[in-house]
Amino acid sequence: MDRSGFVIQTPELASLAVTGTSERFPVRRIYCVGRNYVAHVREMGGNEERDPPIFFQKPADSIVADGGTVPYPTRTEDFHHEMEMVIALKSGGSNIAEAQALDHIFGYGVALDMTRRDIQGNGKPWEIAKSFDHSCPCGPITPVEKSGHIASGEIKLTVNGETRQVSDIDLLIWKVPEIIANLSTYFELKAGDIILTGTPHGVGPVKPGDVLVGTIAGLEKLTVHIGDRQA
Repeated sequence: MDRSGFVIQTPELASLAVTGTSERFPVRRIYCVGRNYVAHVREMGGNEERDPPIFFQKPADSIVADGGTVPYPTRTEDFHHEMEMVIALKSGGSNIAEAQALDHIFGYGVALDMTRRDIQGNGKPWEIAKSFDHSCPCGPITPVEKSGHIASGEIKLTVNGETRQVSDIDLLIWKVPEIIANLSTYFELKAGDIILTGTPHGVGPVKPGDVLVGTIAGLEKLTVHIGDRQA
C-alpha cells in the first residue's frame, strides 16, 4: 500500500499467517458471536433456548499472533479466557443465503475472546469488556483446501498444561452457515472479515505468567502468554 500523501503515519494493516504459505490474510473486521454453546449459556446463567445470536465486534488491531504475549489489562481483577473457532471470509455480501454461506469462506483458525469479566454484564458497554487492546489472540488461518469445512471436532484450551475448556464444534447452537447468513442481515460482509463463533463451557480467569494453548482438530494451534499487568 502506498503510504504517502497522508498527514500522519498510516496504521499497519492487521493480518494473520496462512498455513503452508508465506502469504498473509488481511483482517478488515472482527465479528464475534456470544453464547453459542448450550453448556456455556448455562454456566453464565442464561437460557439456552435458540434465541437469535448475539453479535459484537473487536478492533482489527486487537489481534495477538501465535506465540505472542497478552498484557494483563487495566481496570479488571477478573480477566477470562474464551476459546473459539475462527471463520475467515474471502468474499461476502448482504443477506447471504445459508445454502451459499460456505462459498464465502477462505479458511478456519483458532482464537481467544479475552474478556474483562467483572465489567461484562454490569450494564456498561461491551466494548470495554470485550474490545480492548490485545483482546483477540488468533492463530494461523488454514485454508479450506487443507482443512475442509469444520463442522465437528474437538475444541480445547489448556492453561499451564491443565485442560480448562473442551467440547466439540458440532455442539454450536448456531452452525457456521447460519452464523454467516444471520450476520449478513446486519452488516455487509466483505473479504478480510473474520468471525469468532462462540466459546464452550469452562471459561475462567488467567493471571500473569500463564501459558494458554488452544487447539481445534484439523487446525494449527494457538499459544499465547499472559504478561504483566499494564500500568
